[in-house]
Amino acid sequence: MKQIFLSAAVVAALAFTSCKEEAKTEETTVTTETVSTDDTAKEVAMTSSSFGVRGNCGMCKKTIEKAATGIDGVSKAVWDKDKKKIDVAFDASKTNEMAIHKAIAASGYDTEKVAGDEAAYKELPGCCQYDHSMAMNQLDAPKTNDHSDHDH
Repeated sequence: MKQIFLSAAVVAALAFTSCKEEAKTEETTVTTETVSTDDTAKEVAMTSSSFGVRGNCGMCKKTIEKAATGIDGVSKAVWDKDKKKIDVAFDASKTNEMAIHKAIAASGYDTEKVAGDEAAYKELPGCCQYDHSMAMNQLDAPKTNDHSDHDH
């Protein structure tokens, strides 16, 4: 009788352990699939854009980039001083290009679509107070001391 009881206990223990192991494997698989799906969704939602922003110097660069990256969902913002252009990368499920334009404008800088906030512009350092009529989003930055058009 003890042998039958002991055999039954061993079989039950093995069956219980086996079921428990299968449950752990299923849970890990589901979690892994969810992570893969989330990573794929994030990659699909990333958007890149470039647009013109007026400014003059390195301090402008810092302020413009900080305004853009201050928006939730913006992962990258690089302003080119010579071309008067910013390149941004953002999660389209969290923000859009117009929100980035507005944030930069709120810091005092004109963009192609939104005029800079005048009060913020007046608070900018003197070197950052740009000419409101300057060209922006230039394809080729002007070359200084370029003598290719004449002989020396």
